[in-house]
Amino acid sequence: MSFSTKLTSFFRLLKQAVKGGEENFTEGSIDRAIFLLSVPMVLEMLMESLFAVVDIFYVSRLGDNDAIATIGLTESILTIIYSLAMGISMGATAMVARRVGEKDIPAAQVAAAQAIYIGIGLSLIISVIGIFFSTDILRLMGASESLIANNSGYTRWMLCGNLSIVMLFIINGIFRGAGNASIAMRALIISNGLNIAIAPVFIFVFKMGVEGAAIATMIGRGSGVLYQVYHLTKGKGLIRLHVQNMGVRWDIIWRLIKVSAGGTGQFIIASASWIFLVRIISTFGSAALAGYTIGIRVIIFAIMPAWGMANAAATLVGQNLGAGLPERAEKSVYRSAFLNMIFLGIVTIVFYTLAGPIVRIYTDDPAVLESGMQCLKIVSLGYIFYAYGMVIIQSFNGAGDTLTPTILNVFGFWLFQIPFAYLMAIVLEFETTGAYIAIVTAESAMAIVAIIIFRRGKWKLVKI
Repeated sequence: MSFSTKLTSFFRLLKQAVKGGEENFTEGSIDRAIFLLSVPMVLEMLMESLFAVVDIFYVSRLGDNDAIATIGLTESILTIIYSLAMGISMGATAMVARRVGEKDIPAAQVAAAQAIYIGIGLSLIISVIGIFFSTDILRLMGASESLIANNSGYTRWMLCGNLSIVMLFIINGIFRGAGNASIAMRALIISNGLNIAIAPVFIFVFKMGVEGAAIATMIGRGSGVLYQVYHLTKGKGLIRLHVQNMGVRWDIIWRLIKVSAGGTGQFIIASASWIFLVRIISTFGSAALAGYTIGIRVIIFAIMPAWGMANAAATLVGQNLGAGLPERAEKSVYRSAFLNMIFLGIVTIVFYTLAGPIVRIYTDDPAVLESGMQCLKIVSLGYIFYAYGMVIIQSFNGAGDTLTPTILNVFGFWLFQIPFAYLMAIVLEFETTGAYIAIVTAESAMAIVAIIIFRRGKWKLVKI
């Protein structure tokens, strides 16, 4: 086959991946299946990661370290919400993918509706907490009284508007389980495009500052959810919700909660550890915290697309296990992990060599710049292990084995990372450097253990 023919075939496949539509990923080329799923999922996660850097980019122009620190503190709180939403999303993806693999589409549609009901109930609880306890939460996180007085509106808006966050995650998980990742991608493109366009209007024109960034984010995410709902109710895909399949099914809700509990537990454990890390870093002042916030946002920008590859592996595992093809599922995981490792390996080189110019996009404050560069350089060193490990862990989740990654997170984060970070940063007085070293060490160790457990193959026997 000539080079021009190969190039034509590549762009044809790329167009197909972006255009989307449910496909049977239980047969044919594994590389083709990975490509068709990964392209929209990587773009989806890239769009999600844009939310992490757009607010910081605009708010940093205010020249207020407290405003940047507010985003960092709030984001550490929001990770709990992300954890809950992603856990339910994982359960939805696993159950929908398994039913699609079994060719039981009506059951997949019913499962999708129940996942949405769980998300709505969760969101209402979080909104009440946001209304009454936003300032108390910031104070508990170590925020100064001036920061709380001037910027707590950002935290309140983000917590009270959490429905758009929760629904965006859960409905995208449903579409991913059905093999139609392109709708999830387009929802995030709409959300980000609107957020990027209106954020400067609310921040600078309406002079709402950091609070305006939160309002713009909620409007952007909400628009993406409306797009998702349209395709769930009026679209032509496998998953279509209507009166007949939207009745409450407590038995399926309970099964979804059990499957999602492990995924939720994983992310809550990880997120809570990040909250403790933020608490440790906040002891070294607003400049250190602002630098950490910028560095982590940039890191998330790179890691989120890598999660797209991991999510593709989860869908392939779910569908192939549903079709009774465990060996094909395993091959898909190893191939996805290898490709992900190459991608994040390249990102490591870029971040390490260009840390200064990247962080200068957000700040010219010397103290903040030094902290951000330090975070970016040290944490990115763990990308190679993390790239492989995240695919393995998501594959456990795709199989419905959410317990194994949960146990890994308990040991890796709570019994290792947090004590080690405290020891390095506070006791041994390495300060922020010690905290960043703890992050790399813990993530790398967890990835190695996950690979060892995955090779034993017990995940192939999970029933959901």
